[in-house]
Formats: sequence, C-alpha cells, structure tokens
Amino acid sequence: MKKRYIALVTAFSLLSPVALASDNDDWLETYNRAMFDFNYQIDKYTLKPLAKGYRAITNQDVRNRVSSFITNTKEPVSFANHTLQGNFKNALISVGRFLINSTLGLAGTFDVASGWGLKGKRTGFDETLATYCVPDGPFFIAPFFGPFTLRSAVGYGVDAYTDPVYWAAINDKNYYDKITWGYLGLNIITSREKALDLTDDLEKNSVDFYATMKSAYLQNRQKLNKCQSVTETPSYDFDFEDEDY
Repeated sequence: MKKRYIALVTAFSLLSPVALASDNDDWLETYNRAMFDFNYQIDKYTLKPLAKGYRAITNQDVRNRVSSFITNTKEPVSFANHTLQGNFKNALISVGRFLINSTLGLAGTFDVASGWGLKGKRTGFDETLATYCVPDGPFFIAPFFGPFTLRSAVGYGVDAYTDPVYWAAINDKNYYDKITWGYLGLNIITSREKALDLTDDLEKNSVDFYATMKSAYLQNRQKLNKCQSVTETPSYDFDFEDEDY
C-alpha cells in the first residue's frame, strides 16, 4: 500500500503538461514528445475540465481556504527539509506556522501565522538534494507519470512518503483509502486550477507547445540549482504552490 501511494502521488503531481523538465540534449525527444502528447490528451479530457468545474462552482475565497489547508499540511515536510539544508531559522518558522495555523487558523484554512510576521517558505527534498549539489540528471516523460528529472522524481517520492496526511491515515483501515485518494484529488485539482490561465496563454501563443513548456520550465528550475550560476531570469513561474507565502 505504501509503495502504491508514493507512486500515485508522484504520478499525478506530475501529470499536467506543465511539469516539463529536461537536460539540454533532450536525447529522447521523439519519445518525450509522444508522451507529452499522450499526457496532454489526458489533461485535456479529464484534469482541465475538472479544474474548470472546480473554478466554476467555487469563488476565490473558497479556493484560497483550500489552498491554505493544503499548504499547511506540507509544513512538516518543509521543516524537515529546511533542517537538512541547514536553514534552521526557516525550519523553526515552519514549526511555528504549523502549530499556529493548525489551531488558530482552523486546520490551516486561514494563514494566521503570516499575519503575525511568520512568512512561510515552501521547500522539499528536491531542493535539499540541490543544496548538496546533486545534479538534475536525465529526464523522460512517462505515460500517466508525466515528465521529471531524476532528482525531482526522487524528491517528489520522498516528499510524498513523509507527508503527514499519509502517516495520519495509514493505520486507519476504514478511512485510509478515502483520505489518501481524497487528499490526492484535492492536490491535483487545486494545482491544475491555478495553472489554467498560464497554460492556456502559453498554448495560445506557442508555435511548438512542447518546446515552449520545456523552455519555460527549465528556466524556472534554475533557481533550484544552487551550485550553478543562474544566467537568465525565469520568464514564467511554474511553482503554483508559492515558495513564499
């Protein structure tokens, strides 16, 4: 069950065609383009309509409450990785945010901590590996699983395994599937809804959608490669769960 959950979280968090990562050679471009098109069709007929429906039946305030709840559940993951990165100040802030928002913020649906000056900084194991100069490595786009670099795939897998919602539900056989599938679906839909306008704009203005998405995502990932100099400012922000909030 553990392995299945980790695989599913990794797969669906990367399913959107937004999540493109590559090295400069793109030595599997023919394969990657085919898989990109395959995942694009899945997104077109499932995720995108669901995201549009979610936007249609909710207002911005409701969506903010949902996003705030999800962000709060990931604070322990940020705490662990800030600690591994040696950033103890941000680690303590993550602890404070989690305690305050989980109580006074009504299970994290309201970000009370930010109002008290405790601004959060989201991080994960991908960034931890980057801190220790682990390279991105090669990439490929898997059907359903989507595209990822070797480092980001490991990072997503570790983050999924250490997610407190997963561990909170693991010992409850009656509700485990309901909680994990529900939480997974919530993450997918909220992330896709945030990406709707950006991806629509990119697709509308792209001659080669695959190449545009790949280029934009690679530029955005430069900020994680801390052992390399960033020579170009990212043109697009693909981090829909804001690092600073």
